[in-house]
Order: sequence, then structure tokens, then C-alpha cells
Amino acid sequence: MIDPKDSKLTNKAIMTNKKIVRFENLKKGFQEGDRVRHVLDGVSVGFEEGKFTALLGPSGSGKSTLLNLACGIEEPDGGDVYIKETAITQMTDHDRTLFRRDNIGFVFQFFNLIPTLTTLENIILPQELAGKRRRDIEPAAVDLLDKVGLADRRDTFPDRLSGGEQQRVAICRALAHDPWLVLADEPTGNLDSKTGVIVMDLLLQLTSEAGKTLIMATHSPQVTTLADRVFRVQGGTLVEDKSVIDSDTEQDEEHHLAEVLAP
Repeated sequence: MIDPKDSKLTNKAIMTNKKIVRFENLKKGFQEGDRVRHVLDGVSVGFEEGKFTALLGPSGSGKSTLLNLACGIEEPDGGDVYIKETAITQMTDHDRTLFRRDNIGFVFQFFNLIPTLTTLENIILPQELAGKRRRDIEPAAVDLLDKVGLADRRDTFPDRLSGGEQQRVAICRALAHDPWLVLADEPTGNLDSKTGVIVMDLLLQLTSEAGKTLIMATHSPQVTTLADRVFRVQGGTLVEDKSVIDSDTEQDEEHHLAEVLAP
């Protein structure tokens, strides 16, 4: 079997139209009483390598479900999900878990840090569980902490960190194993607006520098102005919305980010 890691990106991505994630006729519904609510109903779409794609929609529209399907946490009722031509929907649960661990990074709304582990230990834990030696993985984790301004907090426990600092640690954890794909589910939803600016700036900067593909679920139309592509999740479909992207904008990204997210 070909190891999918053999073709992993290690430098800045060359911007192409290559699809790193593809949905083919994807269907997902949930039983609600005596009826089924169809969150996705025959969706076929691809997400480009090295790009930031935003999924826009209100709570309950299916944004988180879509992310869960994209990484194999949930299984669809029909259709397939491909990541770099690997059909994760055709894997066993065990193989899908290993694939997700090795190739996908997550940034959640509620941080999900383990309280009994230090900042550094939280970042390297997934790789240690994969059998990697601490001395081999610690330098990259420390470098990420330095990039997010937390180099001096490596031995601090989560309860001593602010919400914004915890989310910065979560971003480091998502990127530490050099994943192909980063999924973010409302990453600033649990933060105040000022802290959200800082966290979003770091997330976009780090994923862009590393050439990562970022798919983010959000209910904020303002955040989507920073994306390469925007899809609205509505009525069981994904509808691309090009109206929120101004291709002629030449503003500095950092200043633009502060402008659109500031209260």
C-alpha cells in the first residue's frame, strides 16, 4: 500500500486548482421524530490545495457535520469523501482513525486541551500516541509556540492560560504534525472580538506560510471576506458565494483582518 505521507507538502503550496478534498454525491440526514432532516443532499464539490475555504451558515445548518464528514468522524448516508484521491469513506473505522490522526489537524471552538498536561505536552501528545519520540517532535512544537508568542509558557497548564492563549495552543497542536488539511470549527466563537482578531490572524498566517489547506466553518460573514472561496450551507446543498470576496482588494491582510473583526 502506498503511504499517503509520501506526497505530503513540506513547503509553501504552489497555488493550483488541484482538489485536495472532494465530495461526490454526499448525503447525510438526521432522524428527528418521524422525519429525516437532510443536512446534505447529493453534494459534489472540491476544495483546492493550499486555499482557505469558508463555510458560512447559521447554527444548525450543517457546517460542523460537513467538517466531521470531511475527516471521517461521521459517516455519510451515501456518497464518498476523497482526500488526495484516498476514499476515506471506504476505509475501516480503524484505518480512517489512523489516516485522520496522521493527515488532518483540528481547531475546535472550545480548545479541547487536556488539563493535566502542560502546553507543550498537549501539542505533542497526538504524535506521541502515534509512536514518535519526544526528542524528534519537540523542536517543531517549541518553534510553533514561539511563532504564536507562547514560548515562555511551554510548561504552563491550561487553567493558567487565557482563552486566547489556549486557542493558540490548539492551533499549534493542529499544525505540529504537518498535516495536509486543517479543519477549523468556529475557532473564534468562544473568544471576545479583540482576542478573536489575534487568533484568526495567527491561524491564517501559520496555515498560509506552511501551504496548508484550511476549511473553516463560521457564522460570521465578516470572516469570509478573508477566504479564497466561500460556500453557504443551505437547504442540503453547498452554494458558492462569490459576492463576499473582492478580488480587487489590495489591503494589507493584517489591517483588513482587524477592520472586519473589530466590534
